[in-house]
Amino acid sequence: MNIAITRLKEKETDDKERCLRYGHDCYSVSPLFSRYDSDQIDEFIRMVMRREFDCIFFTSALPASIIAPMLTHVPLPRVIAIGPQTARILRSHGVLCEVLPTFYSKSFAPYLGSWLVGKRIGIPRANIPNESLRTAIQEAGAEVYEYGCYSLCPTYDLIDLGTSTDAILFTSSMSFQACIWRRLPDLITIAIGEVTAETMIHAGLEPDIVGDGSLEGTLDEINMYLLRHS
Repeated sequence: MNIAITRLKEKETDDKERCLRYGHDCYSVSPLFSRYDSDQIDEFIRMVMRREFDCIFFTSALPASIIAPMLTHVPLPRVIAIGPQTARILRSHGVLCEVLPTFYSKSFAPYLGSWLVGKRIGIPRANIPNESLRTAIQEAGAEVYEYGCYSLCPTYDLIDLGTSTDAILFTSSMSFQACIWRRLPDLITIAIGEVTAETMIHAGLEPDIVGDGSLEGTLDEINMYLLRHS
C-alpha cells in the first residue's frame, strides 16, 4: 500500500525505510508545524543543571530532539522515554534512558510505582497539558514540573492525497484534528493508537485500523487487516 503519514512539517523521519520492511510505501503529509519556546527550554535546562529533578520523562520524540543535544556533559537524573524512537534520539546524544513498556504516557506512573513517592518529575513537552498524566503522577506521591518547550500549530494546508494513496495514518490526536483533507473512495483510515482512535471516533470517523502507538505495531496491524480482507 501507499500510505500518507501525518508528520510535523519540518521533521525528517525514517518512515519510508520502516514501511518498506513491511512491504509498503509511504510519504509524509503535514497538518502541523512546531514553534519552539526558547524561554521554557532554557528554564528546563537550568533546572536540570541545578539537579532539581529526580526523573525526566520524554513523552515524544520532538522534545527529545530539542533537549537531548543540550544535555551533553550534564549530570542527569533517571530518564524515561515513551518509546524506542524517542529512546534512539536520546541515546544518540549520549543520554542513557529507560523505555516504557507501552507507547502511552498513562503507563508512566504504573511503571515507576512506589519509586515516585516524594520525587520531582520534569517533563519537557508541547504546551498542551496532559491532565491525566499530571494527576496520576501526583496521586502516586510525586511533584510534576511541566515545560511547554514548543507549540504545535496548524498549517491550514489542504492535504493532497492524490489518486495513488491507499491509506492515511494519523500519528496523533492533534494531527487528525488539524488535518484538512478530502476522504477518497476506498481510502483506509488508520489511527496509530487508541488515544488517536478515540479522538477520531468522537469526531464521527471510526478508523479502519488501530495500532499499538508505534509505527511498527501499526504496520503489523495493517498487514493483518490486509490478510483478513484479501
